[in-house]
Amino acid sequence: MLRQLGVSVARHRLISLLCWVVALAACVATALFGVSGQSLFERLSSEGPSVQGEAQAAADLIEGPESEQTESLSLLVHPTDLASPDLAAVLNSATLRLDQVDGVAQVINPLAMPSLPDGTINPAAAPLLSADGEGMLLTVTMAATDGSVPDPLLSQVHRLLQITADEISQLDPPARVEVGGAPLIVDSLVAVAESDLQKGELIALPIALLVMLVIFGGFLAAGIPLVGAIASIIGALGMLYAFTFVLDIGITVMNVITVIGLGLSIDYGLLMVSRFREEFRARVGGGGPGAPPGPHGEPFSQLPALETGELAALPHHRHSRHELMLQAVGSTVNTAGRTVLYSGLTFAIAAAGLLVFEPAIIRAIAIGAICVVLIAILTALVLVPALLGYLGERLVQPGLLTRIPGVGRWLTRFGDIAPEEGVFSKLARLVQRAPVLVALGGTAVLLLLSSPVLSMTVANSADDVIPRSSSQYDFITTLNEEFQLATAPRVLLVSGTDEAGATGWAEDVADLPGVTDVAPPALQNGYWVSRVSVDTHRGADVVREIRADRPAFDNWVGGADAQSVDYLDSLAAGAPWAVLIIAVATFVLLFLMTGSVVIPLTALVISAISLGAAAGVLVWGFQDGNLSGLLNFDPDAISGVDALVLALVLTFGFGLAMDYEMFLLARIKEHHDRGESTRGAIETGLQSSGRIITSAALIIVLVFAGFATGELMQMKQIGTALAVAVLLDATLVRIVLVPAVMTALERILWWAPRWSAPIHTRFGLRE
Repeated sequence: MLRQLGVSVARHRLISLLCWVVALAACVATALFGVSGQSLFERLSSEGPSVQGEAQAAADLIEGPESEQTESLSLLVHPTDLASPDLAAVLNSATLRLDQVDGVAQVINPLAMPSLPDGTINPAAAPLLSADGEGMLLTVTMAATDGSVPDPLLSQVHRLLQITADEISQLDPPARVEVGGAPLIVDSLVAVAESDLQKGELIALPIALLVMLVIFGGFLAAGIPLVGAIASIIGALGMLYAFTFVLDIGITVMNVITVIGLGLSIDYGLLMVSRFREEFRARVGGGGPGAPPGPHGEPFSQLPALETGELAALPHHRHSRHELMLQAVGSTVNTAGRTVLYSGLTFAIAAAGLLVFEPAIIRAIAIGAICVVLIAILTALVLVPALLGYLGERLVQPGLLTRIPGVGRWLTRFGDIAPEEGVFSKLARLVQRAPVLVALGGTAVLLLLSSPVLSMTVANSADDVIPRSSSQYDFITTLNEEFQLATAPRVLLVSGTDEAGATGWAEDVADLPGVTDVAPPALQNGYWVSRVSVDTHRGADVVREIRADRPAFDNWVGGADAQSVDYLDSLAAGAPWAVLIIAVATFVLLFLMTGSVVIPLTALVISAISLGAAAGVLVWGFQDGNLSGLLNFDPDAISGVDALVLALVLTFGFGLAMDYEMFLLARIKEHHDRGESTRGAIETGLQSSGRIITSAALIIVLVFAGFATGELMQMKQIGTALAVAVLLDATLVRIVLVPAVMTALERILWWAPRWSAPIHTRFGLRE
């Protein structure tokens, strides 16, 4: 079926390409301009991961229903003279203008609020005044529709507040005057995400093109994987736009899925083009003086002719070079395309493991990743063959760069089609001299790199780290430092009892380690609420301490840190199921591919050890702050390894590891099925796939590294960890450790229980 698909697409390439152009144009139009008047970036959200736990229940109890129908913007001034009559006049004038705006529910000016009879500050004004008494917040609350404020209303209020900010800046130049609020924070983070995406693509795509030019020696062959990658990016953006109508798609979701789609598409395109050149060159072997030379200058008569029996069976008049090209495309899709299909399914299985987690953002990433993998497979099986059908013979002719004196000889030696004897076959034989010793040494290196995991602290840091390039950075920083009562509480005690009981509980909590202050209980919506102040990065520990020793009356522990604890506990509960789903599904797929139960087991164990090294990099580089100088982030803002980042790195890292496992196993199985010994199949399989694995890994490492230079902390961590994971997997793991382990187990490598043989015979996946 795959062979027929490849031949059909190449034969009807014009129709295939026109369909792709129309589909991609529609994706571009919807992503940039939208269907409902909003572009993709305008429909993204920046809400952190959350679950329906105790903290959310506490929030629902103390918040009235009207709280969900309002949104606010604030004007922050700090430091300044709050007693200045000129400042009061400007704020009073702004209040009058804002009160007249249709849709504004309330304008709160703390300087206009009357003091209590004894001269003390009105308690209602306290959250809007800075702790040092030198700053204030003017807050505008707007009516929301369906959970959001209409854009015209938001823009008008923002403009009026900015006018007031400019007036205050002229009045008091040393003061910091900022306009901020949740809607503006979302807009600023979306802008950073868009900038990171563009920056990552500008870094990754040219470097990827350069690497592929070195691999293929010409622009045509190098350009095909890049065209496939660009098509996948466009398709991913169009797909994400459609999903924004049924799911909350966060900023991180968009960047993660785009990076994964870009990396996989380049990998798959590289494999397809390389295999096509091999297949086509084999078919025109001995084709006369006009035939292009082999990858190392050898005549095609010396190249192995694949499927000569099939070619001989064709009618004589169809033995044209065009027909040979079509058959080469068909064989490419049937071999490399089948490997792409297996690889993509494995990655999709890994992504599907995320669906068991409760947080909506993780399920959104899982669904998006599955769809992006399907797009990447589709580009490899349909778009790339159509391009191969157009370029055909030109892809196997010496590229322009190979004609450059000096450079050409070097590129030819590096060429994409491996000779029977080379670096990787020599390395395989070297490893096979002492496979057990090499396997133990490689495992020891990975375990050493994994050792920082022993001190890992899993945290939810998504809401704590805002990029410095964000337009809201100064507003949020000043708000957190000077207006803590105006920020969301880190820990909140909610009591369903009388004031005396709530006061006693608050006094007990005040004695806990990490607690700096506990406010007296205040009645809110029928419940007594106390705000708990904690040391930096100690909130989760405090929450667990409070929940471990509860009072006898009804009580809830809420706040941002309590939500993080609920979120982390939810992930911990879902993790075993995710691991089980991924392991079982991968085992079954590898068994159907190889017919062995030993190979899937070794692949799972080796991948687990390799992923430990990637997690170790997260701890060493981010939790311990060792990469702060290189990647430009504040280590003090990192409380631990972000739980979302850890889940994505382990899941996608496993998917990518299996990606290269498929590349290698497909070749080893191919040679073993031809009758070669296990050692010989490992050697020739590594030699024939080593260059592609190394080249593909180099490109995807550069892609991830390019996105790691962005500003969003989660993407910075994901890009760095996955770059390290792929680098280790394509070098130490795939080229050294896997051949060593397979050789050490050569006597039982292809073993499977007798009862499984009929299953593999009936359902086995074969090329």
